[in-house]
Amino acid sequence: MNTPRRFLPSTSLLAAFEAAARTGSVTMAARELSLTQSAVSRQIKLLEEQLEVELFARERQSIRLTPAGAAYAREIREALRKISTASFNLHANPRGGTLNLAILPTFGTRWLAPRLPKFLVQNPGITINLATRLTYFDFRTEALDAAIHFGPPDWPGVEMVLLRSEEVVPACSPELKKQYGFRSARDLKEVPLLSISTRPDAWNKWFSMQQVDDGSGQAMYFDQFATVAQAAMVGVGVALLPTFLIQEELTSGKLVLAIDRSMESAERYYLVWPAERSTHPPLRAFRDWLLAESGADR
Repeated sequence: MNTPRRFLPSTSLLAAFEAAARTGSVTMAARELSLTQSAVSRQIKLLEEQLEVELFARERQSIRLTPAGAAYAREIREALRKISTASFNLHANPRGGTLNLAILPTFGTRWLAPRLPKFLVQNPGITINLATRLTYFDFRTEALDAAIHFGPPDWPGVEMVLLRSEEVVPACSPELKKQYGFRSARDLKEVPLLSISTRPDAWNKWFSMQQVDDGSGQAMYFDQFATVAQAAMVGVGVALLPTFLIQEELTSGKLVLAIDRSMESAERYYLVWPAERSTHPPLRAFRDWLLAESGADR
């Protein structure tokens, strides 16, 4: 990395600037950093001289970010957060055994989380940090090592391994089924059809499999399976849900099959990661364990 030294200010200068930018006050920044006001003012001035850019407009006893300073503050705040997170992770696990994993919310809470203790027992030196992501993202701009992905195997610029398929069923509350007495797929068009916004054509595919034309019905869209399942349980409508994610509700009777017609989704669940992280020890350990766990389900 051959960045000129003037473009790599010390963290002490950046911390003083960020605190003053966020609080809008040299006094408050000094109090936060346990420094004197003159020390904070001096550090900000040194940063401006190093960058050759005015970051604050000084007006009597107050300061105000310049447009350039406001833009710089946003980026510096994120950079300092990443440095702080990396330092915390290293302190918590000096061997560097941290895996930053993006998960799908319901898959993470219903399938992955109950199994994680087993992985952590088997791999005591590894820490896993979880972050929710619903769609594709750019690994180059996210501090993430891998992600659980549902969809076609078309994520550009990554390596991936297949985890599992899924079977979806039309599910609803027992009360709704009793009220409408569903007998055929066509009967479901009489009630609201609950859908995930990332799968807008799922119901049409299901109706097509049942040889029912125009399966659009009265669609209601949600952004997560957890809210769709909850809406179905309280009788809002019928939801097309993966059986492996609602097994508890089906077993307890909170959800029932509106009619017994399942469909295997064309998409699959994958573990994906950028090629440069493929040899990261925590990722390798997690990948092997996850394949064994998902293989047991299959």
